[in-house]
Amino acid sequence: MSQHTREAKVYVSRLLPEGAMQLLAKATEISEVRVNPRDRPATRRELREGIEWCDCLLCLLTDRIDAEAMDWGPNLRMIANYAVGYNNIDVEAATLRGIPVTNTPGVLTETAADLAWALIMACSRRVVESDTFLREGKFKGWGPLMYLGHDVHGKTLGIIGFGRIGYAVARRARGFDMRILYNGPRRADERLEKSVGAEYVDRKTLLKQADFVSLHPYLSPESTHLIGERELNHMKCTAYLINTSRGPVVDEQALVKALREGRIAGAGLDVFEDEPRTASGLTKCQNAVLLPHIASATVETRTAMGVLAASNIIDLLRGTRPRTVVNPEVLD
Repeated sequence: MSQHTREAKVYVSRLLPEGAMQLLAKATEISEVRVNPRDRPATRRELREGIEWCDCLLCLLTDRIDAEAMDWGPNLRMIANYAVGYNNIDVEAATLRGIPVTNTPGVLTETAADLAWALIMACSRRVVESDTFLREGKFKGWGPLMYLGHDVHGKTLGIIGFGRIGYAVARRARGFDMRILYNGPRRADERLEKSVGAEYVDRKTLLKQADFVSLHPYLSPESTHLIGERELNHMKCTAYLINTSRGPVVDEQALVKALREGRIAGAGLDVFEDEPRTASGLTKCQNAVLLPHIASATVETRTAMGVLAASNIIDLLRGTRPRTVVNPEVLD
């Protein structure tokens, strides 16, 4: 890559943690940074104004960066996504235009795995229901049948998608003496399997045997509605579905029906099919723990994501290869 020839203007579609913003502000390769000042996703019009003005775009998963959006920016040189996933960006269109696209993998792995486990524990031990019960003044004393949940230790954990986060979830399961099953597009390296005692099985077997099914696939046409009515019917009536990956992986209406009918014991969701909306009836399911997409929401991790996204931009402007390019062919 050649060295940069001029200072660049950067548009950030939503305010990021301070560490990331300071990195952009101090970079000598950047002449100006503009940020969406509102604590909400940029509107299509606001996004257009930013892209028309900037040389480099730092965007979020909530921003749709399609071919039309790219053509708004006559000087657009880079798109840095503040997320691991990048299905909000038309990478093929970016590649055709010679625009590198970057993401933020790795830095949120452990934090996302922690959150998956928070949902496993909250669902199985009915933490949210019990908290509400107490806060509403209904707790009048201990009872042997009060808010009975299910054990986690010694049970079977099924992981669909055995990438970085799926593997991190499996590592934590060792401390609970769990049997670990996994499924994905391909079998993992044997050393990874052995390190956590994981067993590769077909998806139907996993669904039938697991007490907890934790979803970690990449979002693609193949993984959309990976869990629907048929798959939910394979699960035990005592099993829990956990989704911290992407909302469209689960057919939410089918899940609502299964929760209402008691065909599974419960679900823990951090992502939704049509965010920020949820499927009709989902919020009324008391056997579901619902979170507002907070898997990476720690000060440390959200800052690290922003720093990585900002560093990718600065690397490009310095003429060095950004660390996490998803279409590296444009730089070769």
